[in-house]
Amino acid sequence: MIPLRPLPTAADPAPRDRPREPLWRDLVGEVLRRERRAQGRTLKDVSDAARISMAYLSELERGRKEASSEVLAAAAQALGLTLADVLALAGERLVSLTAARTRDRSRSGPAAPAGPMGGVLLAA
Repeated sequence: MIPLRPLPTAADPAPRDRPREPLWRDLVGEVLRRERRAQGRTLKDVSDAARISMAYLSELERGRKEASSEVLAAAAQALGLTLADVLALAGERLVSLTAARTRDRSRSGPAAPAGPMGGVLLAA
């Protein structure tokens, strides 16, 4: 069972006051950029190796585009990684950000209990 996010209550801050949920495309983009820079490589070098345009790789790194699995696999391979490596690194970052948000919320006071519509997702 994976608990879903509880419904907002009157005590919850307005949506614009809450930090936004990290988007997968942002996390993947961070991984691609971090790995490219760690290798001291340019956008042009990696985009040529991946056979995708430099502009598109830049958009991916900035989280502006949602890449297909084929494009992600090509970018990963150009960086000497597998698609699984990129997804695992993005997943680790998501877990880290989620844990930090949970800690921040717990410091600001007790969380409101989930109502009947707070819900639980059943995983098979």
